Amino acid sequence: MSSSTTARSDELIFFVNGRKIIEKNADPERMLLSYLRKRLHLTGTKYGCGTGGCGACTVMISTYEPFSKKIQHCSANACLIPICCLYGAAVTTVEGIGSVKSRIHPVQERIAKCHGSQCGFCTPGMVMSIYALLRNHPEPTMEQISEALAGNLCRCTGYRPIIDACKTFCKDLDCCKIRENENCCLDLKENLLLSEKGKEICTKLFATDEFQPWDSTQELIFPPKLLLMAKEQRKRTLVFYGERTTWISPVSLKELLELKAKYPKAPLVVGNTSVGPEIKCKGVFHPVIISPIRVLELNFLNFTSNGLTLGAACSLSLVKDILTSTVSEIPEEKTKVFRALLQQLKTLGGQQIRNIASLGGNIIKQHTTSDLNPILAVSNSLLNLASLGGTRQISLNEHFSSGFGKAILKPEEILVSLSIPYSKTGEFVAAFRQAQRRENALSIVNAGMRLILDPGTDIIMDFGIFYGNVASTTVCAKKSCQALIGRCWNEQMLEEACKLLLEEVSIPGSAPGGKVEYKRTLIVSFFFKFYLEVLQGLKLMYPHRYCDTIEKRKSIPDVFHNKIPQSSQIYQAVDPEQLSQDPVGRPLMHLAGIKHATGEAIYCDDIRAVEEELFLAIVTSSRPHAKIISIDLSDALKLPGVIDVITVQDIPGTNEFCCINEPESVFANHKVICVGQIICAVVADTDVHAKRAAVKVKITYEALEPVILTIEEAIKNNSFYDPERKLEQGNVDEAFETVDQILEGEIHIGGQEHFYMETQSVLVVPKGEDKEMDVYVSSQHPTFTQELVASVLNVPSSRIMCHVKRVGGGFGGKVTKPAILAAVTAVAANKTGRVVRCILDRGDDMLITGGRHPFLGKYRVGFMNDGRIMALDVRYYSNGGCTADESIVIMETALLRMDNAYMIPNLRCWGKVCKTNLPSNTAFRGFGFPQSALVTESWITDVAIKTGLSPEKIREINMYKKGNQTHYKQDLDPNNLVKCWNECMEKSSYYIRKTAVDKFNKQNYWKKKGIAIIPLKYSIGFEAMFLNQAAALVHIYMDGSVLVTHGGVELGQGIHTKIMQVASRELKIPTSFIHICETSTVTVPNTRPTAASIGTDINGMAVKNACQTLLKRLQPIMDKNPEGTWKDWVTGAFRQSISLSATGFFRGYDTNMNWDKGEGRPFEYFVYGAACSEVEIDCLTGDHKNIRTDIIMDVGCSLNPAVDIGQIEGAFVQGLGLYTMEELKYSPEGVLYTRGPDQYKIPAVCDIPEQFSVSLLSSSQNPNAIYSSKAVGEPALFLGCSVFFAIKDAVAAARQERGITGTFTFHSPSTAERIRMACVDQFTKMIPWDEPESYVPWAVPVDQSLLSQQIPQEQERFQYAMDPQTDLKRVLSAATPPNTLIIFPEGQERSSLKQGAPVCQRDASLLCF
Repeated sequence: MSSSTTARSDELIFFVNGRKIIEKNADPERMLLSYLRKRLHLTGTKYGCGTGGCGACTVMISTYEPFSKKIQHCSANACLIPICCLYGAAVTTVEGIGSVKSRIHPVQERIAKCHGSQCGFCTPGMVMSIYALLRNHPEPTMEQISEALAGNLCRCTGYRPIIDACKTFCKDLDCCKIRENENCCLDLKENLLLSEKGKEICTKLFATDEFQPWDSTQELIFPPKLLLMAKEQRKRTLVFYGERTTWISPVSLKELLELKAKYPKAPLVVGNTSVGPEIKCKGVFHPVIISPIRVLELNFLNFTSNGLTLGAACSLSLVKDILTSTVSEIPEEKTKVFRALLQQLKTLGGQQIRNIASLGGNIIKQHTTSDLNPILAVSNSLLNLASLGGTRQISLNEHFSSGFGKAILKPEEILVSLSIPYSKTGEFVAAFRQAQRRENALSIVNAGMRLILDPGTDIIMDFGIFYGNVASTTVCAKKSCQALIGRCWNEQMLEEACKLLLEEVSIPGSAPGGKVEYKRTLIVSFFFKFYLEVLQGLKLMYPHRYCDTIEKRKSIPDVFHNKIPQSSQIYQAVDPEQLSQDPVGRPLMHLAGIKHATGEAIYCDDIRAVEEELFLAIVTSSRPHAKIISIDLSDALKLPGVIDVITVQDIPGTNEFCCINEPESVFANHKVICVGQIICAVVADTDVHAKRAAVKVKITYEALEPVILTIEEAIKNNSFYDPERKLEQGNVDEAFETVDQILEGEIHIGGQEHFYMETQSVLVVPKGEDKEMDVYVSSQHPTFTQELVASVLNVPSSRIMCHVKRVGGGFGGKVTKPAILAAVTAVAANKTGRVVRCILDRGDDMLITGGRHPFLGKYRVGFMNDGRIMALDVRYYSNGGCTADESIVIMETALLRMDNAYMIPNLRCWGKVCKTNLPSNTAFRGFGFPQSALVTESWITDVAIKTGLSPEKIREINMYKKGNQTHYKQDLDPNNLVKCWNECMEKSSYYIRKTAVDKFNKQNYWKKKGIAIIPLKYSIGFEAMFLNQAAALVHIYMDGSVLVTHGGVELGQGIHTKIMQVASRELKIPTSFIHICETSTVTVPNTRPTAASIGTDINGMAVKNACQTLLKRLQPIMDKNPEGTWKDWVTGAFRQSISLSATGFFRGYDTNMNWDKGEGRPFEYFVYGAACSEVEIDCLTGDHKNIRTDIIMDVGCSLNPAVDIGQIEGAFVQGLGLYTMEELKYSPEGVLYTRGPDQYKIPAVCDIPEQFSVSLLSSSQNPNAIYSSKAVGEPALFLGCSVFFAIKDAVAAARQERGITGTFTFHSPSTAERIRMACVDQFTKMIPWDEPESYVPWAVPVDQSLLSQQIPQEQERFQYAMDPQTDLKRVLSAATPPNTLIIFPEGQERSSLKQGAPVCQRDASLLCF
């Protein structure tokens, strides 16, 4: 290092919430998130993923920018920001803008009072994203709100109430300014209100006049000391030495080049958005890191006569702002490249990522997936490079044209700046991308295309095409473009170009990331889009010459732009005579809403660390099925800070336990049965040391066979859990003999990750005597955790005190799984005698805990030509994973609910749970119903196609009628089902919009709309009566305050809020008198899991019972002193020695089910609903947008309309994710690929419907539950499939226009890949298809949905997967046209095959069409 860099500072100076921080031992490997939470104890900033993908850790970073001489405020992900890069910066966290103890900020107030928090874990991040937006734009536009929230995920709310909170800061929020089907959001609200005429209804869930005003001049100022530092202090190189890494931050380009020459392997870190995830997720280690963020020569912009030059360290947000300003100021013909870049920048990452990620980093580090590189390359942008040896300039075009895998930079070089040229007159430039989600998602394929035609002609003079994410680097289609020069821009050129591109841009079948056929299709689909765009441009330039453009080309699918949703919520007002003090039926804010928004709500990992606390890291199996030969702990134990390694030998009790009835184990013992199974655990003085040591544990395996990963493999190997379940009514076989038509088919429904925002968390505190332990855990079932911990420690359950304050989302994933983690942690605490904390990383959480069961449904349906379903025989297979967990019960529930809303007189359904070598799947919101009912709705849709009737007609014909019984012989009253259906039809204007959809589809060839309406019948309660019991404990204190405890856990579903409303009504006191502390096995023993949507039902009854007992005791006192106050009566009771404490108990619903007889009353009551959704799809890419959704739900008499509507919306959006976008991908070795928000995409703000209406069915009564209410947590998730079937409707329209009629199988989720490949056209036909046996796929094919596309499709074909028992003659005669492809098992009788029908003989058990 040169003498100029000898001045060093090991003092890191920055501010947090106005407080000066001087860190003398800054560790370069420490992120801001960890520093805030563990060093400064600011726990409002949450850990959600650690890779910048969820936004839970959002903070605001303020800096003085010497280039602009302005103070910049930006939102950023604290999990990605090394503290060493904060020198001279001011950090603002959620605690810094307001608190309950001082004064809450308007952002915090509004997001809480608009009901924008449920579990509350994501809320501080949401607050800070909005706050940072307001600091820059005090009156934001709708578009700015959408951009600000794109990097924040919420799994609970469905985003609508969060958006409502944001809108209160907007200047203009009168109208959505869109008119779909000749109406807008105002028309929508008007129609909804007209349909409610004559009813006492409400449409407001909050009152804006209660909000404190927002004054942008009263915010925290940038610390003057930092301003002086930035302006006056002499710049000097900063060096920070950590435990393993040195961080060097130079201040001049010369110093930077010297450092790069000295440390050529050291990465340059600006935003840490590439290097950070590599270090965290891939274990990459860098002994030296160089940070050039203070080098002015890398932070500049310069306009020249040729274009724009930008410094490499400019943030992507700054680049976006510069380009936005530029395109508005200079002629359009010069800005085509800029506009293409802007199009990509708008969806590249979330706002937090764009704020810190650098332009240079995106070009250099993201060379494979960068959305910018193809445009920069095709436009001949220049990279300006420098080293001590001098400077040079290279063209990205030439670089990527030169071949695959070549590094852009020499080791000693740096990228100083990028020069982007202006476009020329007559030049066509376009950018394309398709991703799993429209925003904040890496592209599946992206492209940049540029064309110059000979002036006045359509002859190609210059042509360039670059693709991203199809190889190890950006790919140039150089040969194809050169071959087309001199050709005319016409149909003949198009056809030849597509063939050339597919030949040149070759993607092997085993390519990383999979989706190979889809990627090949996108290669030519993107080119076709460009071809149409150029034709459109030529028509504008030469209207007479191109007036005969083919009609279907007019519908060029535009990029779907995100619009802030417009919404309405309608519910019945409370009785005017209801006491104003009585809160039941009113939209009260979530009990902890304000604390959620201020970051003061305490979650498990927010509990303050104690002295000598230890941290535990899990060591898991890397093999799916193997014998453990040896475990070598020596290297792990040598590392600094490591205290011990906990193994199965350390368990004083038993390692085995039963979740339901199948034995499972806490630690793997002797063998492993899935990747991710817990083998041992490391305890150390810090979480960092524990995780480093966990990687050093060496395990030797011996592979075992078979390895079973999929349902198909389990069927082939007869690998199932017992028992198989079956339900039957009527005479199915006879009914099949009398029907007009028979339909057979199958559908796969993929699994789903819970993705609760708070990962699995546990803190175990040994009490020091009598083997007592306090267990603080994020669990839906504290009693099960208590029992399992007691079992592994060999102590009575009374020695284990389990506490749950709140849970940051559960959805079923925290019923059984937290107990296993708590047991491991408790063994560690028992052995060491110290407090032990275990917080799973997002990747480990997803790897270990399993999720929703993937399902395969095989069905045979018999029906009449008038649409009546007469017979059904359906088999369900679920992927249970390596242990049974709750899989059998889930399958039972799936069978009980599979009928959804339909009466099927002759029905037989079977259910088998497959035993595989994947992590054990478990409970998830809906508990099997979302899978089994989707199968039902799928064949309903196909029956409609076969009969020529509409799907809604088939649904109405077969819907339950008065007097019907379910297939397990339980009575039901379908009156509210029919009401919901009819109201949904009316409020959604279904038939008017259906006509408009048909009209749109006739006018547009490459984009289609679809609409679907789906009914819902959901049964409530546990099948076993004992699971429906609940208890409560209520104390009244001398000051009149009341403490309520009950067995339900607050997961975000608002159970504590509703329980408080119950207690308030029963005790006739204000809610302000009542406090609910926590759920604990100390106060309420033997609790049942908070699951099955009945938490409020049963615990509300128990609290009601306790309150009535207390009020009965107080009544004589109240009668003697009717003018007294509540406190007077309480004091009087105490002085008369009347107990002011009471337990409450609810025995449970009288439910039962006899599986031997196939009948019973397994549920207490039913919830009904209906949803209508409309979508638009891009037939060339498979992208879709959700235009509108209308939901009607029967929730009885709502205890809290705000909470109930929030649950409906959140469940719907979670269902939308299940059915349209969320995919779990496993390697052929059983390793989960999708282990974080970067790979696994849940719905974001951009995915919710543009118009979103929820109405609660009025005048609904339910005598079976508390105050005539109904459970609401789970049912609406299934209504997300209305989007799935709307997509299928749009796909069917596309297929029909292409001459492909009849039924087709459409598996779930309906991803962009499935949509595109189902829209069969000339491009899907021309791509090459690899033989399945010719390569090893990147991911296990969970289903074979794309196999059918490998069959040439010159003529209409239908495919059937035949069971050995299938009556082939009947299927052929009833359901198959000529040219039918029959797929059947070996040995199946073939004599009935029609003349000339092609035959494909395979093992049918492995096929899933």
